[in-house]
Amino acid sequence: MDRGTPIRVDRDAPSTTDTGRAVVELRGATLAYGNRVLWHDLDLDLMPGEFVAVLGPNGSGKTSLLRVLLGQQRLTAGSVRVAGESPGHANRRIGYVPQQRALDTTVTMRGRDLVGLGWDGHRFGIGLSRLGERRRRVAEALAAVGATGYADTPVGLLSGGEQQRLRVAQALIGDPRLLLCDEPLLSLDLANQQVVSRLIDERRRDSDTAVLFVTHEINPVLPMVDRVLYLVDGRFRIGTPEQVMTSSTLSGLYRTPVEVLRVRGQIHVVGAESGLCEDEPHHHLEGA
Repeated sequence: MDRGTPIRVDRDAPSTTDTGRAVVELRGATLAYGNRVLWHDLDLDLMPGEFVAVLGPNGSGKTSLLRVLLGQQRLTAGSVRVAGESPGHANRRIGYVPQQRALDTTVTMRGRDLVGLGWDGHRFGIGLSRLGERRRRVAEALAAVGATGYADTPVGLLSGGEQQRLRVAQALIGDPRLLLCDEPLLSLDLANQQVVSRLIDERRRDSDTAVLFVTHEINPVLPMVDRVLYLVDGRFRIGTPEQVMTSSTLSGLYRTPVEVLRVRGQIHVVGAESGLCEDEPHHHLEGA
């Protein structure tokens, strides 16, 4: 089997990644369901303050990788450490931003209550002595994402972009060392994609938080990305966007001709099959 030897990074790493132990350490990591191998012999060190985008077609194991780091899925082979601990034990050090899914208009939970769930999740009982700290943390998280103005509004009445800001605040309230993002821009318009991406990028720069960002589309976060992990049919490549997002690299991964075009600072992948790289149709050039 092609083990997908990682492409080594030639450029200087960001200063935030030069010191400190890796937040995520994967060694020889393999995940398979029966005879179907999602990825094989994956080595990855995710350093403090580093932004790694995870790309690949549907079923390539992008979300499964997040589940492994959360302790929800065991590796078939290899080892994994998160913040120096086994997966699951380190969850208090992890923030999680899910896909944007619009909440029903009948949901009456306030914005600040949704954010507060991120504080409660790793703690057993609140207690009067900690209520003050909880209120302070919620207020700080809301302010950090610019959501103070609708903190008392039922979340079901908020726009998709506003709801996703609250989810980012919920993920940040525990001061995580690692931020796992599972398609957080899906279904958002371009303006809100930029807002949410910027909030995540500001967090990792200000607090040295490592970011693993699963996405269908790299362009909204391309200026922020330090490295790309591209997963395809049990194979993978790791490197800078300039190293991985090339015609030769993706053609090798997919084992079929793939053309990568750069147009006005954006990357467009043109494949031999419709939906080759699982982007929505508008992410592909006409004539693909």
